[in-house]
Amino acid sequence: MARQTEPSELDRILDAALPLAAFDGWSDDVFRRAVSAARITPEAAQIAAPLGVLDLLSHWSSRMDAAMVARLEAADLKSMKIRDRVTLGVQARLEAIGRHEEAARRARARLMLHDAGTLGAELIWQTSDLIWRSLNDPSTDFNWYSKRAILSGVYVSSLSAWLNDENPDKAKARAFLDRRIQNVMEFEKAKAGWRKMTADLPDPAQILAGLRYPRRRA
Repeated sequence: MARQTEPSELDRILDAALPLAAFDGWSDDVFRRAVSAARITPEAAQIAAPLGVLDLLSHWSSRMDAAMVARLEAADLKSMKIRDRVTLGVQARLEAIGRHEEAARRARARLMLHDAGTLGAELIWQTSDLIWRSLNDPSTDFNWYSKRAILSGVYVSSLSAWLNDENPDKAKARAFLDRRIQNVMEFEKAKAGWRKMTADLPDPAQILAGLRYPRRRA
């Protein structure tokens, strides 16, 4: 039988904060109350989460990412088409929110404040990157970035649809995700066709690299 590990202090604070944040948002006061509820000393809380609620949001995102990766690792991906794999990845990440949808809505608002900086964008990119890596995506160079950028857009819009869909089965949100993935697949087909037509033309990435790093003259 696998040995269970004790939750970290950060996990304990996060678990205490989630129901509080659903009502009061991700504030410094909620952080202090969560620390008290988790029976963590202020000194230990400062070490575990020096950025307060922003560290909690980062940890929550990572925890949901881990749940998503576990779902993908347990799935029979080889028998699925690429669009179904990507859909499963996004859907698994959305389902990882579970009963904490109001806390997720509040988190989205909190990450838009100026002191959050680029944290929200970084967390979205991390999620998209993990989906592609879990699907063993072989892309490199420009494709590596473009796939993650496109999937980030799909995830953000699908998250909004998910949180706005009040039906337990999330039928509207799932249909929205299917449409977005279909749009991405159509884009990929168009991009592949464009590559065939421009196969003999200079690589724009090489041209840009040459402008940035010009060759030295002999």
